[in-house]
Amino acid sequence: MEKLNRKKHWETIYVTKALNEVSWYQPTPQTSLNFIKELQIPTTAKIIDVGGGDSFLVDHLLELGYQDITVLDISAASLERAKQRLGNKATKVKWIVADAAQFQPTEQYDFWHDRAAFHFLTEPKEINNYIAAAQQGLKDNGILVIGTFSEEGPKKCSGIDIKQYSETTMSNQFKNNFEKINCITVNHPTPFDTLQHFVFCSFRKKDNL
Repeated sequence: MEKLNRKKHWETIYVTKALNEVSWYQPTPQTSLNFIKELQIPTTAKIIDVGGGDSFLVDHLLELGYQDITVLDISAASLERAKQRLGNKATKVKWIVADAAQFQPTEQYDFWHDRAAFHFLTEPKEINNYIAAAQQGLKDNGILVIGTFSEEGPKKCSGIDIKQYSETTMSNQFKNNFEKINCITVNHPTPFDTLQHFVFCSFRKKDNL
């Protein structure tokens, strides 16, 4: 799918569907929060949520006292919905409208989180651009957590083809610049009483010094 069409596709979804009418709806992103706790990410860490949209992760991070949060999404409408939900708290967050396949970070982060954005990148160029952005956008020894549909999960989401991953194929994508910490599989219950099978992996950026 063309870049421009992909953006239009997501804008349309966020304009026409309610919060709980999309498969990724998750009031408490427990898996992501567990990674943050287990990896002992300090509340002073610079965090970016790539493909965060109107996810509730930012709400929970603010409640936990995190002070430097950035949310990135291709859809401006999704970020506006998150801002509306957060009210005055939205001013504590940085918001970036950008395609994850083309994102060029201007800051370096301690923690890069991505639940279900990376698997929409199916072309090698897009995948390589993303990995390069993660390498550029993370400090040495920074943490990367990515969740995608597993090989037992769906092959499409919202009508778009995705790229499935296993622990092995995910690790191989990032092995040049990152060291794997841990991978787990998770079943996500959708609002439609179906289960989506995910693989989540955490990595540490290699120290280039």
